[in-house]
Amino acid sequence: MIAFRPFELTHSAHIDLRDGPFPTVVYAWDNASAVDLPAAGTHFGFVHAGTAEFGCASGTFRLAHGMYFAAPGPARIGGGCGLVVTRDGFRGFFHVGGPVEDTGRLRYIDGCTDSLLVPPVLKGDPCLNLLHLPPGTRQTPHTHPSLRVGLVVRGGGRCLTPGGEVALAPGLAFVIRAGALHSFHTDDEPLVVLAYHPDSDFGPTHEDHPMINRTIVSAGGGP
Repeated sequence: MIAFRPFELTHSAHIDLRDGPFPTVVYAWDNASAVDLPAAGTHFGFVHAGTAEFGCASGTFRLAHGMYFAAPGPARIGGGCGLVVTRDGFRGFFHVGGPVEDTGRLRYIDGCTDSLLVPPVLKGDPCLNLLHLPPGTRQTPHTHPSLRVGLVVRGGGRCLTPGGEVALAPGLAFVIRAGALHSFHTDDEPLVVLAYHPDSDFGPTHEDHPMINRTIVSAGGGP
């Protein structure tokens, strides 16, 4: 697998990454036809343009551009265009949100910000993020310990890797190989990127979550 693999949001885009430690399949859809998503996994998706109809066990939903979802089990998406990343064998929670905001809620490297759109249910689970880079950003070259799947939501810039430079424009999706050195750069306009992570080192555990942390048991066991 190449370090940085860009692709367009067309119905034929289908990337099988199930041979890695985090079995993943990437789909794109466009107005040409709907995409049927398999039962064995959880689907993380984003509507890039138009209005999509998303059907799953929780119901049928009309999603405007800038909205996102997560859903386990069989599903179908059509209308508009967008990106879906399926984590094979994982069962997450159903989630619909958006439209996404103009800036992130969390600080990130080099003056960038990030919002955690779909958080991990348990520590180690997949998550969906939205990365915001202001104009004039020159990111420090960095790597990630697992693959990343991304989509340019709006703005423009470029991704630099040891193998060259890739121009980034709205509607361009990409996969970054685990451990691949890269950095994002912007000039006169900001860059907003959807980013799927197949794993996390953050999230609730059985020993550390709000319900148990805020349950106070007195020493004597009485009132």
